[in-house]
Amino acid sequence: MQRSKIFVKKTKKGSVLKVVREHYLRDDIWCGSKTCDVCLQQAAILEESPELESNLCRQPHYIVTDTNVVLHQMDILEVPVIKNVIILQTVLEEVRHRSAPAYKRIKDILTIRDKHFYTFTNEHHKDTYVERQPGESANDRNDRAIRMATSWYQEHLDIKIVLVTDDMENREKAKKDGITAYTVSEYVKSLSDSPELMDKLALRTSDKTTGGKAKFPEHLPLSEIQRGIKSGNYMQGSFQASRDNYLEANVSVHGSEKFDMVLIQGSHNLNRAVHGDVVAIQLLSESEWSCPSSLVLTETEKEEEEDTPNKENILKEKKSQVPKQPTGKVVGIIKRNWRQYCGILQPSLIKESTKHLFIPTERRIHKIRIETRQAKTLEGQRIIVCIDSWPRNSRYPLGHFVRALGAVGDKATENEVLLLEHDVPHTPFSQSVLSCLPEMPWRITEEDSKRRMDLRHLDICSVDPPGCTDIDDALHCRELDDGNVEVGVHIADVSHFIRPGTAIDKEAAKRGTTVYLIDKRIDMVPELLSSNLCSLRCKEDRLAFSVLWVLSQEAKIIDVKFTKSIICSRVSLTYAEAQMIIDDKNRTDTIAKSLRGLNRLAKLLKKQRIESGALTLASPEVRFHIDSETHDPIDVQSKELRDTNSMVEEFMLLANISVAEEIFREFPNCAMLRRHPEPPPSNFEPIIKAAQSKGLQLNVDTGKDLAVSLNDAQLADNPYFNTMLRILTTRCMMQALYFCSGMLPEADFKHYGLATPIYTHFTSPIRRYSDVIVHRLLAVSIGADASYPELTEKKKTHALCFNLNFRHRMAQYAGRASVGLHTQLFFKTRVIDEDGYVLFVRKNALHVLIPKYGLEGMVFLTDEKKRSPFTYDEQESIQRCGDVEIGVFDHVVVQVSIDRSNVQHQKLVLRLVQPEIPGFSVPSSGPPSAKKMKMDTS
Repeated sequence: MQRSKIFVKKTKKGSVLKVVREHYLRDDIWCGSKTCDVCLQQAAILEESPELESNLCRQPHYIVTDTNVVLHQMDILEVPVIKNVIILQTVLEEVRHRSAPAYKRIKDILTIRDKHFYTFTNEHHKDTYVERQPGESANDRNDRAIRMATSWYQEHLDIKIVLVTDDMENREKAKKDGITAYTVSEYVKSLSDSPELMDKLALRTSDKTTGGKAKFPEHLPLSEIQRGIKSGNYMQGSFQASRDNYLEANVSVHGSEKFDMVLIQGSHNLNRAVHGDVVAIQLLSESEWSCPSSLVLTETEKEEEEDTPNKENILKEKKSQVPKQPTGKVVGIIKRNWRQYCGILQPSLIKESTKHLFIPTERRIHKIRIETRQAKTLEGQRIIVCIDSWPRNSRYPLGHFVRALGAVGDKATENEVLLLEHDVPHTPFSQSVLSCLPEMPWRITEEDSKRRMDLRHLDICSVDPPGCTDIDDALHCRELDDGNVEVGVHIADVSHFIRPGTAIDKEAAKRGTTVYLIDKRIDMVPELLSSNLCSLRCKEDRLAFSVLWVLSQEAKIIDVKFTKSIICSRVSLTYAEAQMIIDDKNRTDTIAKSLRGLNRLAKLLKKQRIESGALTLASPEVRFHIDSETHDPIDVQSKELRDTNSMVEEFMLLANISVAEEIFREFPNCAMLRRHPEPPPSNFEPIIKAAQSKGLQLNVDTGKDLAVSLNDAQLADNPYFNTMLRILTTRCMMQALYFCSGMLPEADFKHYGLATPIYTHFTSPIRRYSDVIVHRLLAVSIGADASYPELTEKKKTHALCFNLNFRHRMAQYAGRASVGLHTQLFFKTRVIDEDGYVLFVRKNALHVLIPKYGLEGMVFLTDEKKRSPFTYDEQESIQRCGDVEIGVFDHVVVQVSIDRSNVQHQKLVLRLVQPEIPGFSVPSSGPPSAKKMKMDTS
């Protein structure tokens, strides 16, 4: 049966266009139930005798939900006890349009066989399709379609059908039609065997139902916000809460040439925005503009409601001669970007209370008020909570309990927390992904050999960190008869195994990158590829993508060639082993000669880069020694960098630049490249001020000026000063980003840090999906592989870059969080005095770096019990106490320990040991470790 759907739409030019679409109706669509003997179905999904027992509906029954139940009560639908649910096509399509995360979650549930969830295509069934009536809203039409499909099931099957909806009007109309209908809460309460489900209910609370005095301004309706943005009265942007001050945030303004970032201060102006939300803001008058507070403010566990106004008054204190910046207030929410949050329950003072506060692990998220009857069970547990709403008369957002993860402090639990908090996909690879892997034993075929250059005669070797099993790259170097040098960078040919559009390709694109934690690795591709077939292991034939240069003795490029190849690495070395071979003058074999040649040329390449303005920055990096039995850290030390680290890095950079030039030449509109934007001058203000405090001037006009200034910035009495200055400079940098060449002018391609006009990532396809795409582009450009439509569509490449940038950023944050976790585990049974250096001076704290552990933390100068003995000089950025002055870069000795006052929420604490301040400094627990700190002045 055929129906025509007619609607009109307005074009960009303003004309009205009539659209007619054919809509086909069928009578052979299955109901999906095993009880049915009418439908000719091959594999019914809904059980014959559903076992879910409800006090409201004691006979076996199926459940039909409306759209809002799927959108807002997904945590209920996901529990194993909820089975035999009919998801109508009407509901599924509406969810798809309204929430991508909810759509993905419901689609995942539909694939779980034991859940017995069935999708019924009611929109194409002749007996359940309904047309929209004149004057009827789309929402009312969809509700009617849901009722129609429920009635059809009720007549079609000899089994009870229950409609679950929180829409009162829809529920009343359903009851008039003879349909059994309940709210989610009513139905869940009736499941007497599963009382814990009540904790998972999302409460869609309005301001009217919660009662109480309004604590925040009312949010403007979306229609008024849109008019305000159009007229220029309001601006739209991403809300970024501060980690150091819960009463402060910045809004990254979208599409404004005048304002990039607007400061928001005070709970009234923050107005219930949550980190990550897209908000509408209104600028305050210029006389009300402010500057970021020098205070470090965190929500304490015992903080009362009246404490917030006191802290806000401190924020408003006059700031002496500090430049003010655009300041505004949140007037409305355009899009909530809430997610699931990990954390702990705050102990309640009232026994048997069901109302509790949840403290998120992420410092930028407010406490969340939840109701749970499992508080005693959840004590000492990491749990997951969702936000449901934030009424204007509640100080905190309201949410619900989702699930428990495990005991606080348990390493597996804490690892799970940091993966969830950074949205790292870490579920095992699905069967559809694993089915894409080659059969074992795998061998290079004759066809592969014909299409590739055989380089197995070359003395190739790999140089990696100790314990590395996913070996992406290998190198060789040999003298040519004409006096020049041949250098080869050989990269694992991952794109040979991961073909476009396959399940493994889609999974790798979603994951984006391998995530490295201290004690585990979350692979982008299955281990058979990452640690075996793609890994360039020594003495095994492997497929590679090679870049071959002919270089002069001065490291100038004479020629470059790209080819698919077959290689056999002679030896897999660590950085330390390679360095020992280079330094051992008795070694004269081909590998030693190759390494020495590579090392000599790398130094020349690095010199050329630095002369062009490339920056040599620093970041505190540490290596943990893990106990083989307990898997806990037993020692920690700074990573030692050798010449061989730089040697490998230089040739990887050269390969990336050479490949970038090639793929851009061949694909000017769709090449995947990587850029590093030049920071705005305002970004450098903190390091300029910090250098001036030590009598030094930094020139930041160009990258080369900055590089020269950093090299010249030395203090004889502080050998670690230059490294600290480089660490601070790193934090002034913009984020490096993947982008599609067709979406930006060529002038914006530049990589500021590397001082190169064009750059990409080619050298790590085992752990970065961007490199897989670049391999495919390069293969097409040299005629080694065929293209496919998505590869040359710049909009799809642009969307892919967006995901890769997000995944890359989250992987970095997860790695840092893993370092933090293991540092905390290391100090669990230790109290140690360590040398530290002041990175920032705040009004109530010193931000201290401890180089040995790569650890940063706050030494708080005041607390609720005692007043600070220090006087803060904001202009000079100094804390004074009598004759003692503490400023940026100053050396201090701090005591590092774990605060165990709250067993559930243990945290790392730094206390000042030296300089000695009577009544403030703590006694020494022993001399600081006499470990020399490596100074990076290269």
